[in-house]
Amino acid sequence: MDQKISVKIAGRIFNLTASTPEAEQLYREAAETINKRFAAYTRSHPGKNVSDLLSMIALNETVLRLGLQKDLESNKKDEQALARELERYLQDTQA
Repeated sequence: MDQKISVKIAGRIFNLTASTPEAEQLYREAAETINKRFAAYTRSHPGKNVSDLLSMIALNETVLRLGLQKDLESNKKDEQALARELERYLQDTQA
């Protein structure tokens, strides 16, 4: 069941629809994370406008996400290689 929610980011209210309670929690946690980063960037980059600060946050979060995706892909390849190695080992021990 869709739930209408509101989150506040950088002083602006955004009305969203969450499809599950878990999705609602993720929206709220994301907004909290953005607001914390926004506060930190505001302190470290005084004089920058809201749009610039949010753009920097978006860039850094996207870089982090892409890095995590690459790590995940690498881990999946390692997992597959280990599974093949284990399979060969098990076959050798049964022979």
